[in-house]
Amino acid sequence: MSRRERPVLVYDGDCGFCTSSVRFLERRIPVRATVVAFQFADLDELGTTAGRAEYEVLWIDRAGRVSGGAEAVGRLLTEAGGPWRALGVIMRVAPVSWAAHAAYRLIANNRHRMPGGTAACMLPAAERPGARR
Repeated sequence: MSRRERPVLVYDGDCGFCTSSVRFLERRIPVRATVVAFQFADLDELGTTAGRAEYEVLWIDRAGRVSGGAEAVGRLLTEAGGPWRALGVIMRVAPVSWAAHAAYRLIANNRHRMPGGTAACMLPAAERPGARR
């Protein structure tokens, strides 16, 4: 694992709901991270796989540790500092972490039904219209 200058947030750029959520975070939460759609990321260099990136949002910290889902969101908030830091820490401690994980999975599994989501969000990335191969 190589040390990186900034953490990296990896999301599904083909999913309208995911893209809208990331843009919302970028506008509201002061995190200095590289934000990249997994379709355009060097996942090997980041230490992860397309399968994992399709399944959940990923946070790769400066040391190269990969966190996913609600844990990734909690780490992003912690990195933001200020009042966000407390929320991020709380999200990663049981039993709050259990509820955060359950809420994340519920939303992620139904993202095609969420505002901005499309039917393409239900398909594996390789089967989506216009998929990059």
